[in-house]
Amino acid sequence: MSALPAVVPQPDLPQKVTIYEVGARDGLQNEKTAIDTGVKADLITRLLDAGLSPVEATSFVHPKWVPQLADAKELMTELVDRLGDRARELPVLVPNEKGLDRALELELRHIAIFGSSTETFANKNLNQTFDGQWAMFEPTMSRAKAAGMTVRGYLSMCFGDPWEGEVEIAKVVEAGKRLFDLGADELSLGDTIGVATAGHVKALIQAFGDAGVTTDRLALHFHDTYGQALANTLAGLQSGVTTYDASAGGLGGCPYAKSATGNLATEDLLWMLDGLGIEHGVDLGKVVDTSRWLADHLGRPSPSAVVRALP
Repeated sequence: MSALPAVVPQPDLPQKVTIYEVGARDGLQNEKTAIDTGVKADLITRLLDAGLSPVEATSFVHPKWVPQLADAKELMTELVDRLGDRARELPVLVPNEKGLDRALELELRHIAIFGSSTETFANKNLNQTFDGQWAMFEPTMSRAKAAGMTVRGYLSMCFGDPWEGEVEIAKVVEAGKRLFDLGADELSLGDTIGVATAGHVKALIQAFGDAGVTTDRLALHFHDTYGQALANTLAGLQSGVTTYDASAGGLGGCPYAKSATGNLATEDLLWMLDGLGIEHGVDLGKVVDTSRWLADHLGRPSPSAVVRALP
């Protein structure tokens, strides 16, 4: 890879960030093309080799709802065979206690749960009401914490909902605080349909701060539906957030929200961070190579701007 951005650091930005790679789970779950378990294992191995960590591996969800991840147990078993104890550090999404049971059987150490900021999406995604979802999460999270696991909370529809429109910032903060009250170690704020803008991002982070939630407990998860993901990331950096979800090759969306397009591409995020002189520990060239390799398996070009631009 010959091209690299000029490094021009900016004042008052974090010196180091964590990229939480979601391509193997959030990216592949929305693909129409079936992906072999071995290819998924190769993808995760390559992402780890590029320096990405954490790499979210899969979801222990019923195959009826997310058929692309029906091989979750087989995938994690293969990764344990390949990587040994390192594979048990890979986070997985669990929707309920049954999913947690499967994670515990494999002696995994990190799980994530998925909540909603809105009533409609809670109903469509979780078959719950906004208030009812917390009772569903409580036994899963309490058992996970008792077992020594870390628990990440995903919160969807934090900036807009395709059925309800704009989501009140106070409602998002309420939902996030309830996940923290249940024991979440970290909260990822999701722009599920990609409607966030930079000022909205800053206002939401400020509202969490006003509610006593420090930026080290927050992550940001942007979709690039309207081309705003990197601008929103910069707003997050300016607000002090240091963890960003991204998907190699820009894969992903949301099976339950048809207006949700791809995640922020890991390569595009890396390019911007490199230009700002922000440390991340990831080899951009290896991620680009991996995204091109995966695009070949999917039979279509990568949507990442950096992957398309580099020779």
